[in-house]
Amino acid sequence: MSNLEKSLFQLKFTTKQLQRQAKKCQKDENVEKAKLKKAIEQGNMEGARIYAANAIRKQTEALNLLRLSSRVDAVASRVQTAVTMRGVSTSMASVVKGMDKAMESMNLERISLVMEKFEQQFEDLDVQTQVMENTMGNQSALSTPQDQVELLMQQVADDHGLRVKLDLDVMPNTAVQAKEQEAKEQDDLSERLRALRG
Repeated sequence: MSNLEKSLFQLKFTTKQLQRQAKKCQKDENVEKAKLKKAIEQGNMEGARIYAANAIRKQTEALNLLRLSSRVDAVASRVQTAVTMRGVSTSMASVVKGMDKAMESMNLERISLVMEKFEQQFEDLDVQTQVMENTMGNQSALSTPQDQVELLMQQVADDHGLRVKLDLDVMPNTAVQAKEQEAKEQDDLSERLRALRG
C-alpha cells in the first residue's frame, strides 16, 4: 500500500468518525430539548434556559462536524483521483517502454509533471484540513446568543402547548400586542364613523 493509499484510507476513516460524532451531538441535542420541555412544564425557567443553551451548542457542534466531514470527504475524493492517476501513469509507463526513445521520454516527463501537480495539491489540502481541525477545536467553547436560547424555549413550549413565563422585555408576546393594536384600530375606526354621522 502506497503512502497515498494509506492517506486515502485515513481520510475515509476520519470522515466516518466525524459523521458518527455529528450523530451523537444530534442525539445529545434531542436529550437537552426533552429536558428543556420538562423544565418548562415544571415552571423552572432558569433550568430551561440552561437546557436551551446546551441544545443550541450541540446543534452548532453537529453542524460544524458535518461541515468538516464534508470537507475531509472532498479531500478524499481528490486523493482517490491521485491514486487512480498513479495507477494510470504506471500502466502508461509500461506501454511507453515498448515505444521508441523519443516518445518514451516525452510521455514520462508529462506523467511525472501530472503526478507532481497532484502531490502538491494533496499537500496543500492536507494543510487546509489541519487548519480546519484546529479551528474546530477552538470553536468547542462557543457562547450561545441569548435570543436563540429564548427562541428555542418558546418553540419547544409552542410545540408542546406549554406556556412560558419569560420576561416581557426579553421576549414580548407578539400575539397579545397584535390583538391590542387591532382593538385600538377598531376603536379609532368607530370614533371616526361616529364623528362622520354626527
